[in-house]
Amino acid sequence: MRILMVAARCYPFMGGIETHIQEVGTRLAARGHAVDVLTTDPTGELPVEEEVSGMRVQRVPAWPRKLDLYVAPGIYSAIRRGAWDLIHFQGYSTFVVPIGLLAAVRENLPFILTFHSGGHSSRLRNAVRGTQHALLRPLVARAARLVGVSEFEANFFSARMRVPRERFVVIPNGAAMPAASPSVKVDPHLIVSGGRLERYKGHHRAIAALPELIRRVPDARLHVVGTGPYEGELRRLVATLGLERRVTIASIPGSERQNMADLLASAALFVLFSDYEAHPVAVMEALSLCRPVLVSDTSGLRELAAKGLCRAVPPNAGPKELAAAMAEELGAPREVPDLALPDWDACAQALSDLYCEVLNSRSMVRLPPGGLMSWPPATEA
Repeated sequence: MRILMVAARCYPFMGGIETHIQEVGTRLAARGHAVDVLTTDPTGELPVEEEVSGMRVQRVPAWPRKLDLYVAPGIYSAIRRGAWDLIHFQGYSTFVVPIGLLAAVRENLPFILTFHSGGHSSRLRNAVRGTQHALLRPLVARAARLVGVSEFEANFFSARMRVPRERFVVIPNGAAMPAASPSVKVDPHLIVSGGRLERYKGHHRAIAALPELIRRVPDARLHVVGTGPYEGELRRLVATLGLERRVTIASIPGSERQNMADLLASAALFVLFSDYEAHPVAVMEALSLCRPVLVSDTSGLRELAAKGLCRAVPPNAGPKELAAAMAEELGAPREVPDLALPDWDACAQALSDLYCEVLNSRSMVRLPPGGLMSWPPATEA
């Protein structure tokens, strides 16, 4: 099977979608599928084409360099001149998607879209989400199937885009991490807040709660791991609160999985006080290493808490309430339930099965004489 994955970013950039493509794409390639990745390079510094873990990665220019809009006309022409059995769009929130969807429709190529939705720090971007969804709907509705990484995400976009829920399938992200190094021990005072450094991710809330937490747990420390545009604001907050010796802000390259596993395994608590998450890879990775997790009671995080995988606090909780919850978790470590977490092998198998289902269904649809076939048929939209 010839598969094209289209995304605004992939490795060496860090993030949930980037991790998803790397983990799933390599497994599909190992199963004998031809996997290409079409993505962008706003920096102009990465190879235009290279092979990564059995996948052929092609990059086209994108603008502007310092905003996450990813206007990339080259996506359109690259899709139109390629030859694939199926296209899988990973993510929906940038200009890469409508450009790519138009090309797929024009070429009459079957496509799948996984939303991989997340929050955003821009009030303007959040305010126009409804308009964005309405504009995308005519293209999204033509997908062979739509994928949510959680029940929350599938239900949300089914309602928001007015697409029947039965057109969606739920395929969660995996949770695989290397085992911690033998020398790694749990630090009873270390808290890790992980994820891209954006305001909506809530790292600043963990930092703001630290002074109160220190009054309750004098040796408490916080490690914020990630990269992103909000780093400067976070460092200024740390300096304002005089927490330079208590807070570390540092990233770990995506290729250094062992170092990330060791950091997570050493944490007494992992926190993510995000405004919105569909099915956060960072939380799943912490859970895979049996770390207690504290999250905001919102979006897909609420779904994880309802399953007993983590504890949730109100999304509007202030510093004192967050500090109290973190202190409780540190003082009486909670056993992580021994539940079977989704893994990347299962994710890759589910996608492979879905691809086969789409192509088999398509082969059964006959092209009217002299006419163009659209997928899916209009009666299913």
